[in-house]
Amino acid sequence: MKALLAKINEQFEAFSTNAELQVSKSNKAAGTRARKAALELSKLMKEFRKESVEASK
Repeated sequence: MKALLAKINEQFEAFSTNAELQVSKSNKAAGTRARKAALELSKLMKEFRKESVEASK
């Protein structure tokens, strides 16, 4: 669970950095990276939910 949480934090940091670059400097490549990080973050969040439900049983 801790490894999954570390991956989530890493992906969120990547998303945050690239989204900021896209907004502030109109960096199109950063927008692509931000969207990719958001998709990966979504997958990780689903995995976190699954593990969290299992742990609570």
